[in-house]
Amino acid sequence: MTTQINQIAKWLNEKQLDVAYFSDFHSIAYLTGFESDPIERTLALFVFPNAEPFIFAPALEVEAVKQTGWAFPVYGYQDSEDAYQLIAKHLRDSKQALNRWAVEAGQLTLLRANEVKRVISEADFAADLTPVMTEMRLIKTPDEIAKMHQAGRDVDTAFEYGFAALAEGKTELAVAAKLEYELKQRGVVGMSFDSLVQFGKHAAEPHGATGLNTLKNGDLALFDLGTLYEGYVSDATRTVAFKQVSNHQRDIYNIVLEAQLTAQAAAKPGMTAGELDAVARDVITKAGYGEYFVHRLGHGIGSSVHESIQIASGNELILKAGMAFSIEPGIYIPGDLGIRIEDSVVLTEDGADSFTHLSKELRIID
Repeated sequence: MTTQINQIAKWLNEKQLDVAYFSDFHSIAYLTGFESDPIERTLALFVFPNAEPFIFAPALEVEAVKQTGWAFPVYGYQDSEDAYQLIAKHLRDSKQALNRWAVEAGQLTLLRANEVKRVISEADFAADLTPVMTEMRLIKTPDEIAKMHQAGRDVDTAFEYGFAALAEGKTELAVAAKLEYELKQRGVVGMSFDSLVQFGKHAAEPHGATGLNTLKNGDLALFDLGTLYEGYVSDATRTVAFKQVSNHQRDIYNIVLEAQLTAQAAAKPGMTAGELDAVARDVITKAGYGEYFVHRLGHGIGSSVHESIQIASGNELILKAGMAFSIEPGIYIPGDLGIRIEDSVVLTEDGADSFTHLSKELRIID
């Protein structure tokens, strides 16, 4: 079994639980190496304290599971079959007790919980797997870090493709499509989230979507991009100027840059997440733009784009070597502009080691 599944089995033994039921495809990917979003179909992983785990998947995914090197049973079902009746059969065949279950409380839908109860009436959802998974995913292994560094190199390339695609009158969507096309030509399997490209005042919406806004001379263009590499992700942001830049734009850019560089240089084991947030926030507040920094400084990253670490005001989480998270201050002035600069890093005993290395100095695209 994988190291992670062994940890789950050991935890089940310690807590005197009979079975762990994983319903979140992100968790399944982390534990098994098999990546798939089943959408409306059923994908599940069952782990026991003293027996082989198994994956239950749509029939069309069974071969893909085997190709990952999964060394334990994988059972499939056809769309016309009752998935949970089959799950119950395989669970009964395992000859394990099925009374005390550990489930992902934040992920298991009421519909699926009721389906389990329908076929295994004695099932008692006695424990939550979420804290266990959160703790396991906090500290990255050397293999995970290596994969994230490759994803970081790929996103550095993505920015260059995006900058090269900028042209007057071009839409945000067209630029995003061009950079994603170029990445796929290069062999990058996909983006870790929908590419965010925003021009001018549209970038003042931190969670705005890439749209049909067109690029004009003097606009700032914000790129928030992430790529996938062997199940691990990158996430970074760069903001560039098109053709020309005003003193106002440059001044605010330099405030955000100072905040980002100062926080990244300050990050070290032993400080709290809230203290790191304050490092960047203080720079922006002292410059007079604190009300326009409207989100946390960063979030955890790994096999998912947003993992449990919150680099946010008041968070007393002690940062440790091996934790990976983003550092992404921004200033967003409605009707005017939005500027964000972001690297994702892994914390080492010596500080923050960035996965991305593209220059953060203000770049003017001609």
